[in-house]
Amino acid sequence: MKKQDMPAKNNSLIFVVQKHSATRLHYDFRLEMDGVLKSWAVPKEPSSEPDVKRLAIMVDDHDLSYAGFEGEIEEGSYGAGKVEIWDKGIYELESRKTEGGEDKKFVFVLHGRKLKGRYTLLKFGKAGPKEWLLFKTKEG
Repeated sequence: MKKQDMPAKNNSLIFVVQKHSATRLHYDFRLEMDGVLKSWAVPKEPSSEPDVKRLAIMVDDHDLSYAGFEGEIEEGSYGAGKVEIWDKGIYELESRKTEGGEDKKFVFVLHGRKLKGRYTLLKFGKAGPKEWLLFKTKEG
């Protein structure tokens, strides 16, 4: 296990995308929010192309310290497999829409090495209670 430093700016929120070779290869997309890392499992690599939508399945929140994790999760443990940081950086939350105390939509600007620009996470209730869509929003 090795930790990597996250960029630090005053009052910055961090994001990290961890490539996770578990039972199936997927990407763990994590946003610092409410003192934790809100987390989604994304089966396909997050896209930097506008309006290419990716399924994002909400999973349990993770502790902020997990943002720098890279390494091997032991066989027999939940999530067993290799974890590597695919992208990381800071982000600005532009809007957060809730209904009945439940999050429905986030719009944010990513400042990462690979992912840059305005993105949206939109709850996709028709597909199920934990399904969201992640996509880069057209600018302008």
